[in-house]
Amino acid sequence: MSNAEQEIEPVVVVDGVETTSCGYRSEPSAENHNHHFHDPVNLGTITNSKRMDKSVSRATSSKRTLSMSEDSFPTALPMLLAMVEGPDRLPANEVSQEVLRGKIRLLEIDSVEVNALFAELSTQLVSINSEENIILVTFKTFEEIWKFTTYYKMGFLGLCLENLLLDQEFWLSSLDQEDVSIEISIPEETLNLMYKGILMQEGSFFASCSSTQMFDSSTSGSDLYLEQGDIALFEPPFLGSGWSVLSLGDGARGTKPKPALEPVIPFHQWFLKSCAENILVGSGKPACAFPYQFANGTCVATVEYDAGGPDELSLLQGDRIVIVGLLVSCFEWFTGRLERTGEVGLVMTTLVAPDDDTLCESSDIFLNKEERLFFNLTEEKVKEETITLLKNISHNDVAYVYKLDLIHQQDISKGCLEDGCRGYVDAPQQAELKKKIKDILLKGNEKVPFATKTANESLEDLSETSRNTFPSGPHFSFHPVEEGTTNNQDQILSLLSFFSGSDYKAEFGSLYKQTPELLLTTFNGHSGNVNQLVEYLGVARETARKKRLHWSQSRLCFLLGKLCAGCSKFSQARVYFEEALSIPRDGFTDMLMLASIYANLVGIYLMQKNTEKYFALSERIAALLMGIPDCFSTIEKDSEVLKFILKKAVLSHNKMAEARSCFLLAKLHWTRGKEADTIPFMERLLFLSTEPLGFQGIVPSHGYLTLGRLYSQLSLPHLCVSSARRAMMHTSARMVDCLTGMELVLRHTDRLYGVQAQGNTIPAQVAPFLSRSLSFIGGLDGDGDHSLSQALALCLSQLFQKQGMVGCAVCSMHTLVDHYHGPSSLASASSSAEQKSALLWLAWLHICNSQPEVSLDILDSLLDSMPEHCTSPQEGLVHNMRGVALRCKGDLRRAAESYQAAIDVCEEFEDRANWAVAEANLGLLCLKARAKGLAERHLTEAVELFSELEGKDHQENFITVLLEMGEHYVNQGHLDRGTVYYEWALLMGIMSNHSDSQLNATQRLCHLYRVVCPDHAQCIIYHEHQVALLSARGERWQEGEVLETVSQLYLSLGTERARWSALDYTKMSLGIFIDLGRKEKEAFAWLQAGKIYHILGQSELVDLYVQVAQDVGMSTGDTHSILKLLEAAGDIFFDSSVEREKAICFYRDRALPIAVKTSSLQARLRLSNKLVELLMNLKLYGEAVEYAQGALDLSVTLGDRLNERVAFHRLGNLYHCLGQFELAEHYYLKTLSLCPTPLEFDEETLYYVRVYMTLGDIIFYDLKDPYDAAGYYHLALAAAMDVGNKKSQLQLCTRLATIYHNFLVDRELSLFFYQKARVFASDLNIRRVNLSPTENLSRMSYLKENS
Repeated sequence: MSNAEQEIEPVVVVDGVETTSCGYRSEPSAENHNHHFHDPVNLGTITNSKRMDKSVSRATSSKRTLSMSEDSFPTALPMLLAMVEGPDRLPANEVSQEVLRGKIRLLEIDSVEVNALFAELSTQLVSINSEENIILVTFKTFEEIWKFTTYYKMGFLGLCLENLLLDQEFWLSSLDQEDVSIEISIPEETLNLMYKGILMQEGSFFASCSSTQMFDSSTSGSDLYLEQGDIALFEPPFLGSGWSVLSLGDGARGTKPKPALEPVIPFHQWFLKSCAENILVGSGKPACAFPYQFANGTCVATVEYDAGGPDELSLLQGDRIVIVGLLVSCFEWFTGRLERTGEVGLVMTTLVAPDDDTLCESSDIFLNKEERLFFNLTEEKVKEETITLLKNISHNDVAYVYKLDLIHQQDISKGCLEDGCRGYVDAPQQAELKKKIKDILLKGNEKVPFATKTANESLEDLSETSRNTFPSGPHFSFHPVEEGTTNNQDQILSLLSFFSGSDYKAEFGSLYKQTPELLLTTFNGHSGNVNQLVEYLGVARETARKKRLHWSQSRLCFLLGKLCAGCSKFSQARVYFEEALSIPRDGFTDMLMLASIYANLVGIYLMQKNTEKYFALSERIAALLMGIPDCFSTIEKDSEVLKFILKKAVLSHNKMAEARSCFLLAKLHWTRGKEADTIPFMERLLFLSTEPLGFQGIVPSHGYLTLGRLYSQLSLPHLCVSSARRAMMHTSARMVDCLTGMELVLRHTDRLYGVQAQGNTIPAQVAPFLSRSLSFIGGLDGDGDHSLSQALALCLSQLFQKQGMVGCAVCSMHTLVDHYHGPSSLASASSSAEQKSALLWLAWLHICNSQPEVSLDILDSLLDSMPEHCTSPQEGLVHNMRGVALRCKGDLRRAAESYQAAIDVCEEFEDRANWAVAEANLGLLCLKARAKGLAERHLTEAVELFSELEGKDHQENFITVLLEMGEHYVNQGHLDRGTVYYEWALLMGIMSNHSDSQLNATQRLCHLYRVVCPDHAQCIIYHEHQVALLSARGERWQEGEVLETVSQLYLSLGTERARWSALDYTKMSLGIFIDLGRKEKEAFAWLQAGKIYHILGQSELVDLYVQVAQDVGMSTGDTHSILKLLEAAGDIFFDSSVEREKAICFYRDRALPIAVKTSSLQARLRLSNKLVELLMNLKLYGEAVEYAQGALDLSVTLGDRLNERVAFHRLGNLYHCLGQFELAEHYYLKTLSLCPTPLEFDEETLYYVRVYMTLGDIIFYDLKDPYDAAGYYHLALAAAMDVGNKKSQLQLCTRLATIYHNFLVDRELSLFFYQKARVFASDLNIRRVNLSPTENLSRMSYLKENS
């Protein structure tokens, strides 16, 4: 046996592309990512990771045979996601990759949306590894692999994930970037092995022989011989038997132990399995050596041939035959026209050879322009509907709703830096813009307002109209046939006359395609009895036969056959159809009738299982369908003949024939309204169009749009939007394609972007469609195109403004102004009201873009264009916006005048909603001018007006005014009033279900109760409400931050129950930080949980949480964060009363070395001070001296006088405890020398008292020098007297009395201090003062032990 025959596991051919071990042709280029899958994927953090690791490892191992058990095949497919940019698909920067990783991490937390997406993509989610940017999916059937692979190859998979993962801001910011997208890389060997494994599990499957081989016959016939590339049905071995094979060419069966085979691509697998056996087996690959697979031009007859029927051509050797349509080498017949006679008929492919002069390979699968109508759209209707749609959903209220002045001065000071200075207008440009606007307004006042035409029809394909190509058919009257009478002769002769003639007439077309039921309505005079009509037409047929009217007889036989078939009399119908073909005539010139006869007859042959005639006739139908486009209309119900044609193309590996067959099947199912049946063939057709086959005819953008509409009808929103984006991005896209794609996206806004979209807002995903559509309109001059450009530009500018890209919005509107200022024909395309509305919007954008002076020019021009003696509501709009612009410019007086003018207009027209806004603006202006009383009056008036309005349209402005009122009262110290307004605003936000307003009001209440007037209970309540709001909005980062705050609030209450609540909130924040991958915040959350457990006395858990916090902190690699974390870990024990010694290892062994390495002097000083205090408490004085000296050196280096004093004091204490009294005295005196003079606070004086008293004790009791000791005691006494501390004076007088009595022998001073001590004892209600030295000595010993 040859090596080729032993190779059971060749590489799978996926969608017509033979893959190798190097990798798929990925959706985007995956060349840079395939190395990730040569080794088992690291899935340690994923659930069931060991099982997945084994699966992926198996997927990346060497090739295995198909005879292996199903456990040898991988069970999960890893998809690697990466951000790429530019035409070369290079990896994007690390920031973009981290953004993608964060989005995948969110999917890992909540996989509901991704599960829904993958269900639409015909796969199941296994797990997500956000650290590796890998998503694991699996499949249950090979159909799922087929669909998933199709979406991947067509580029839908990446587009679907972009819609799912990327934020709204991306779609607008990406307009200026170079092709930024998500690239999906898939290990093709893993997918191939999964495909083979599923095929093995399902049993028999179709495969192609990878080499020429013989099979032992399983019948009594000869052995089965299959050539390389032959497709057959294989069945895996069962219980030790060999492989079974069924030849599709002749139905022969054979067996072989180890055949060399490779499964066909998934689409072919699905299609062949969907074919009935009587279609599948037989008439396989033809033995034709014609050099072209898909040819047109002229060929030459190689032999003489006599026609076997009127549908064939008789040939002489050397006759030149012009190919009608296409000659497809895999079919036995083609339609040709004999050049010497002009006759048209069928010619056998094997009888001709190429004419070197004219015959060539065809590159077009379509026969004429009409066939392309399947993909075309009515352009004008699309434009009209787009204009109407955009006006409805991008409803801009700037033309009739006043704007509330919420542009704060600090925002204006930033200028246009936020948007990269886009849209900035310098002085010359400002003058030019002002001139343009004046010209536009001048023209607008001279014309009649333009009425926009509204289109109510839905977008329709021209193919819809092409479904009714034929006019309504003729109608005939007859009377039932009576024996022995000739009443119907005139009617019959009239009928025969109508059907006579060899040429095709338009009237015949409707008859050929009518169903039997419709045929009954064509003939009047019967009672619905089919038998009466059959009898009548039978008499007419016999009359035609006798009179030798062959064409009339043929057409009547065709009608009789259809009527009999409709009555399920298939044998009789077959007789009539065969008679219609066999009637002698010179030839068939009515090719549509010939195709109709074939189509009806082939269905009967298939039903009666007459496979030989079925295959023979199907070959002839294929010739007509490949040659004459109108013949497609004859295929009424059954698609089996088209399946046969596609089967022949697949078995012959003829990609061009396969493409046309898929087109015919797609068009058939489309015309029959079967969207689900249309999609597979349309997908395959579009996929073949992307291969380097060299054929033309399909416009990919139109094909993708057709797919999008089909997906839409089947409720597959992600695929629908992805198809629309593919159509828009393709180079073949036109403006109508972009507009239609945008309509598909907007149709699915609620399902895909419902969380982000509120009201009639437009999702940012339509921004690329708007931008691309505008690029097509640039050089057009039609009125409809100008109206369209206005709608597109306004919509795009609103999207930019909504996402904070005001500069881009300004640029978009400036382009529209240039259109307005163009030729008069363009300017007249829009009404004056539309132009003024657009200019108002432009003025507002310039205010938002920090250029109020440009806005004032526009608004002043609008005011000048208005009638002088006739006030209009629009005048109030302009005055209000002028007030905002003037306030931004700093001209508060003129701003107040403009607001008052707007209020006057509202009063005149009783416009209470806008009146409330104008009053609020005037009140806010007064606040800025510090006219607080006037501000309160106007704001109160605004609140009263707002409270009288009904509906929710004005509630957002109302809430804003309430919040401003509340802030004003809080700043004035009227906390009760401020609280009322804040809570009122919160209630209004809850009633209107406006989350932004609720969040704003809640944040202000939290600040009020936490900072302004602390109230822990109220603060906790509103913080918990804030957590609920953030959770509903999906803002998890902010939610985690607020949860930390709530935990701190509960912890500050100090109760056992509050501490447990604090622990719960800390764990919730910890979960969020883990999900978001915020390692630093996660580490501190672990540490906070450990701290709370320590407070609760759960010591067994403290070490665990602290250790996890350290591990997470170390993984960040940020030394400053690690240093901060380790110090905080030590603080848990340092601030406690138990296990304080545990803090030493965190400070000394972990944090301090990092502080030294990073040269963080402040951290070193802080850690040294903490270590000194801990070591002193543990009586480790010698070790403490080292750190105290280090703290002193650091304090001197940093110039920190306070810490220097602390270091000297601690060194004095330490040397005192160590018995080095001279050094202790030295450091205490250094401490006192650093104290500020003069002393400002009593605490400083008391410090002097304590230090001098300590020095006196050291000198007296330790150094035995009563004279110097008395000096220190005198200094301490002077300080104690200065501060009036009687207790200290009592102690010092007692010591001095003792010294003077026992050591210095000064009885006068001894008595003096003794008497003073008695006075202080009396004042302090101390009954007995022991003056004995033993008392003082014992006290000194106590002080030494506790110093």
